[in-house]
Amino acid sequence: MRERFAAIYTAALADILDARGYHAQTLPVSIRPLGPGMTLAGQAFTVRGRPAEVTSYDAALRNVLRMLGDVPAGQVAVYACEQDVSAHLGELSVTSLKARGVAGCVVDGGCRDIRFILDEGFPVFCRYVTPEDSTWRWELEATQVSITIGNVRIEPGDWVVGDDDGVVAVPHGIAESVLGEAEQKAATESEIRIAVREGMLPLEAYERYGTF
Repeated sequence: MRERFAAIYTAALADILDARGYHAQTLPVSIRPLGPGMTLAGQAFTVRGRPAEVTSYDAALRNVLRMLGDVPAGQVAVYACEQDVSAHLGELSVTSLKARGVAGCVVDGGCRDIRFILDEGFPVFCRYVTPEDSTWRWELEATQVSITIGNVRIEPGDWVVGDDDGVVAVPHGIAESVLGEAEQKAATESEIRIAVREGMLPLEAYERYGTF
């Protein structure tokens, strides 16, 4: 499933979800890949936190480090941070996640150490970058709970797919059927691409293939 999701593009998934009535599955447009061409796909390991005036740096840091060690290989850590002033992910965290086979991170918050992360080649999607550490300013509340990012509700185990267009969340209960339909749509769009390059008009292509 992960290899198949990694091979499909987010627009195809978004179109299938829309057609099924799931109109709130694309994360906010402000969440972007750190570098062009980054992609990720995997089931969500959810992380929820909140702004806080931390009194014990050591305790706060230990909680985050414990959480990082809990993310399973092949999954995507998805952070709902509820904060826009500090970095919730950095290079050493990424190095550890990559070493253990984690598929990537989606952070509705900040990231730092960008050059080092790009050198690692680990896929990270985030809302902003800043050098400011979150440990004094933010606390981890829970993992593997329901979270909401923008208008998108994400449950542990939902599938998360990201590319240059953004990030889409696919509810785990319909993931296999949505993926199958998206693969069919992508194959049809490949045929349409050839047809319009050869001069077929857009409306004619839509009438022939049923999509555009």
